[in-house]
Amino acid sequence: MYELVLVAVVLCILFKILNVNNSPEKSIFYCSNQNFLDEFLKRAPELTQPYVPTRFWGFSGHIQTIVQSVISRLHCPLVNGHRISMKLTDGATVTYDLYHAINQQKEMLDITLAICPGIGNNSESVYIRRVVYHAQLNGYRVCVLNHIGTLASVPVTSPRIFMYGNTADYAAMIKDVVRRYPGTKLVCVGFSMGGNIVGKYLGEPRIKPVNVVAGVAVCAGYDMIGGMRMLMEWNGFRRMYMYAMTENMKAIIRRCWRELFTEQVKNKLGISERQVFNSGTLVELDDVYTRRLAGFKSVTEFYIANSSYHHFKNIKVPTVFINARDDPIIPPPLLEVIRDAALKYENIVFVEQKFGGHLGFYEGGFLRSNPLTWQDRMVVHIADALVEGGGKEKEGLELESENVSNATVHTSGVFDDTGTESDEKEGEFVHRNSGGPNLRIEKFNIGMTSDYTSLDSSDPGSPTNLTPANTPVLRRKVLGCGGVEE
Repeated sequence: MYELVLVAVVLCILFKILNVNNSPEKSIFYCSNQNFLDEFLKRAPELTQPYVPTRFWGFSGHIQTIVQSVISRLHCPLVNGHRISMKLTDGATVTYDLYHAINQQKEMLDITLAICPGIGNNSESVYIRRVVYHAQLNGYRVCVLNHIGTLASVPVTSPRIFMYGNTADYAAMIKDVVRRYPGTKLVCVGFSMGGNIVGKYLGEPRIKPVNVVAGVAVCAGYDMIGGMRMLMEWNGFRRMYMYAMTENMKAIIRRCWRELFTEQVKNKLGISERQVFNSGTLVELDDVYTRRLAGFKSVTEFYIANSSYHHFKNIKVPTVFINARDDPIIPPPLLEVIRDAALKYENIVFVEQKFGGHLGFYEGGFLRSNPLTWQDRMVVHIADALVEGGGKEKEGLELESENVSNATVHTSGVFDDTGTESDEKEGEFVHRNSGGPNLRIEKFNIGMTSDYTSLDSSDPGSPTNLTPANTPVLRRKVLGCGGVEE
């Protein structure tokens, strides 16, 4: 009897949790412009191949997500970059890390990946380090935004941290990179929350440098109202992910509470530390803190203004969005908006993969996955394709059309007018286009803009040395908002 129960439990784990009965599948592509999609897939042939998750646990979206956020910290490449600080006009100090190409070839163009990490993440996050290292090896310069408040070694100099849809910090990084390297081509890359910021930045009616030629967003959420509503549900254990993200946000706020809860902020905006630290969900935290700091009357209004899907119709550069259907944080119902946008607006390609979890996409092996994930490879592979290979010799350019036709493709002949009124002055957050909401962040007493004064105008330095594939991670003990202990 006990043997039968044990067998039943093992089978349940194998087939219901680990999903070992599944098999690798090809991605599904959605695009309204068939000619553009065909040319893109010719230049990115690896996208048309099946994604092969790690055999024993890779078919579980939950385990992929947990491995990404916890277990992967044990081994990651140690990349060496140059940290650059900028001062925004609201008093905030924004930093980004700049990494030079390792294998730079003379025939290659000057291309920079501008990366925006996920919620509470920065250049020291494991999945960011992997992408940076892989891009360096493929001849790319990389810059990574460090979200305000996420680095204990960087002091917070204004009463705010990062926000879900605040593109000012990312725009300031882009502007500074272009100032340093006027001839570079920029590919905007975002992960999770960073993908929402990148999508919003590319579609906002702000003046963007002509250097920005393409965009890539991985595991992004596009509708904050729908996303928060689904994270409040227990189905798929999403409420547990909500709890983890809420505690992470409160930890960031708690570490820098002296700088964030000034008397002016508390008195003028009616913010209470007790309410903030007693918040049980992100919705509660945003209601008592974040939306007030941004100048919104309700959390619903705040979420609408910070959602990227309102700006999809104004994206004017080729942009690829990637999501997994087994993502426990961005479940399938939230992908309808990007799927519809890809079938409606000609500059968008949506790549839908059945497996991968949230920022996981570990591949190969039975128990131990490959050091490089499918996500890491595809970001660089897609960047190559979107900038026409960046001057590199591309084997995929000579592929016959029947090789691409094996992929599952959905297209539509419907196009919307992507023209907009003339771009507003850079750094202004008010969206005056009647088709979208107004982001009234300028209501905040100091005003958030993307104008900045560089605090570090020194030469970024020479390219970094080759870093081994698996280097021990530096461990730091947090002492406070402005100091660390090695």
